[in-house]
Amino acid sequence: MATVSRKRPRPKTRRRIGHSHYFKTQSYKRRTKVGVWRTVADPSWKRALDACVKHVATATPMQIVEIERAGVPGTFIKDLSRAMKIPSSRIFRILGVPKATAEKKAATGAMLAGRGGQAALGMMKLLGIARSIVANSTAREARDFDAAEWLGIWIERPQPALGGRKPADFLDTPTGVEVVARLLGSVESGAYQ
Repeated sequence: MATVSRKRPRPKTRRRIGHSHYFKTQSYKRRTKVGVWRTVADPSWKRALDACVKHVATATPMQIVEIERAGVPGTFIKDLSRAMKIPSSRIFRILGVPKATAEKKAATGAMLAGRGGQAALGMMKLLGIARSIVANSTAREARDFDAAEWLGIWIERPQPALGGRKPADFLDTPTGVEVVARLLGSVESGAYQ
């Protein structure tokens, strides 16, 4: 008589990241009764996005490396799209993430790592710079200024310093993000407008 070995199904688990408030906010991710992480509707998505941007802006290079390795939650890209008032499909193209992949990661709450995750982190860095510009402004209008929406508009405008190309065209690579970040920093100093 032959014996049949039965393999137990492996529980689906998601690795927790202990270095970022956005990634470990319990209102953002909740554990189901069987121990599987799932994404839940987060009414405070903007607060979580703000915390994540702040964390990335102040993170050490070693912390950035850890975030890059772990990736960003798939739902983060949709939150970024909502904050910047750019259609999700356009954000997917800017970050170099196929729409089907991004939608699947967002629906399942999976982490987006690799090139797309790095591009999303680059966008967070740019958003941090834009918010820093607004925070350092002495203008009265700066109090109610939406830096995320402004950044969404700015990256879609051709810039002479980039040879007439849009900053969005450069955001799918780490070097491109650095070029755009320098340009954005020069806007604050008044060296370029």
